[in-house]
Amino acid sequence: MASLYTQADSNTWKTWLLMTFFLVFVIFLGWLFSYILKDQGILYIAVFVSILTSFGSYWYSDKVVLAMTRAKPIEKKDNPELYRLVENLCITAGLPLPRIYILEESQPNAFATGRDENHAVIAVTRGLLNKLEKSELEGVIGHELSHIGNKDMLLQTFVVVLAGIIALISDWFLRISYFGGRRRDSENSGGSILFFLGIIAAILAPIAATLIQLAVSRKREFLADADGALLTRYPEGLARALEKISDDQNSLSVASNATAHLFISDPRRGKQAKSWFTKLFLTHPPVEERIRALRDMEA
Repeated sequence: MASLYTQADSNTWKTWLLMTFFLVFVIFLGWLFSYILKDQGILYIAVFVSILTSFGSYWYSDKVVLAMTRAKPIEKKDNPELYRLVENLCITAGLPLPRIYILEESQPNAFATGRDENHAVIAVTRGLLNKLEKSELEGVIGHELSHIGNKDMLLQTFVVVLAGIIALISDWFLRISYFGGRRRDSENSGGSILFFLGIIAAILAPIAATLIQLAVSRKREFLADADGALLTRYPEGLARALEKISDDQNSLSVASNATAHLFISDPRRGKQAKSWFTKLFLTHPPVEERIRALRDMEA
């Protein structure tokens, strides 16, 4: 059986292995397209545009997400018990107290957002507060605080930048090729084969980038589970919370593809994986696997 520490360490190095592969993939793709088109500008422009657009979304992500989910801020007097629970876990984790928001939704769920630990937000649904016991609620809050402590919002922004670069350079390569931007001085068979491989890469690369992005997201969920269990010292609390959250069939009216990855469990009901192929396109690991991993840990 894995200990809490080995489980967390395992998910950390797996995440960074994926990130390293992702970065190498971007560099190789940019070099390939630039080499075929005999133009280095395509890579530089793609990097600049992607970073510029992602910077704005990172800086204002919390405001956008809170507006999309219609979450409302609360003060300590509104829910002293919830505030004390978050405060105690923040002290244990060595984190500043995040702002706390409530979603008036019956589905039990929660998410964290914000650009860093000093501008963080934790939002929980009314259903989560009403349906979970204290140890289960602690498990969920510990999971969300782990996302904040692990700087997952920054990491996700970095992943989105890389995926955006891949999508842009692939699209530009296809457009330039279609409109005759490719130099005509490589009419030999070697040049034609390389150009054909570039077309295939431009079509498949955005799909591969999406799969890597989702894989990173799933690894961060496993890591937040493990770190949340380390924080509370009670993996069973989070395991039982995940069971209740996944078994609840209430819909979340503010659920969308843009924010689903933020929640502790996918708020779009009916998204459970049925095969290894469908699992590749999930934002979260299957709940059964997360619960099994938690219960395999030694407290």
